[in-house]
Amino acid sequence: MPLPLIQSAEVTDAQSRGLPVVALESTIITHGMPYPQNLETAQRVEQEIRAGGAVPATIALMGGHIHIGLEPDALNTLAQTENAHKVSRADLAVCLSEGWTGATTVAATMICAHLAGIEVFATGGIGGVHQGAETTFDISADLHELAQTPVTVVAAGAKAILDLPKTLEVLETQGVPVIGYRTDDFPAFWSRSSGLPAPLRMDQPGQIAAAHVTRGALGLTGGQLVANPIPPEAEIPRQVIDPIIAAALSDSTGIAAKEVTPFLLNRIFELTEGRSLQANIALVLNNAQVAAGIACEINKMRQKNLG
Repeated sequence: MPLPLIQSAEVTDAQSRGLPVVALESTIITHGMPYPQNLETAQRVEQEIRAGGAVPATIALMGGHIHIGLEPDALNTLAQTENAHKVSRADLAVCLSEGWTGATTVAATMICAHLAGIEVFATGGIGGVHQGAETTFDISADLHELAQTPVTVVAAGAKAILDLPKTLEVLETQGVPVIGYRTDDFPAFWSRSSGLPAPLRMDQPGQIAAAHVTRGALGLTGGQLVANPIPPEAEIPRQVIDPIIAAALSDSTGIAAKEVTPFLLNRIFELTEGRSLQANIALVLNNAQVAAGIACEINKMRQKNLG
């Protein structure tokens, strides 16, 4: 059975010419914000990738195919799609076989990017260990995907609604490199620091690219998590956001499974009067810029090795 991949003209051209490509997820479009702000943000993130010298590939499932890069009309359609499925590893194949419209999470985006030969992925924040996971066992598939799929993921840490110490412990147990980008602190999504140390630090995209290529040469499974702090001017300090997160968690009683994160993010949006969304947009744009730089450096190394 051939892979059900459809590439945009831009991605097809980039790969035929040996240009760097950066994957982007689509849940931020369907589950992150309302139309038309979601479309405008997606377009801005794609443009940030292009400005950094790489080509964007927003990934989504539509009509029984994995779309690697969305043409403008398809991106507009997805931005206006209601009730799109939020797809992870567990339901990726079902979504394709049933022909559903699906927005890819971090885990699903990593899988699809790897299938398409894309080595770098920019997102907002990864999923992780939820509060109370010691009784609910609610742990995002994103962590396991990072341990098995060789894609470098640039994120502003893990979402701050999670149990961050346990998230870092699981990543360590799974052998996932967690690299603070120009920081010794593990960022907490809306805040530049979680109060936890980043296990590793690198200050240049070329260093991260070299580590990525070396992992492949060593035969090590899995990817890398690049923890890139939100720009200082856009952050919501921990002393401001922590009580808001606590209130949102209190309000989330009875919410379970895939509905937890969207509920919490929406509640925090309400409690911050929209400030959390503006911070989210700023950090995604920042991550796209860093991811483009890493993708360009990996591409240079690949081209040099071919030469």
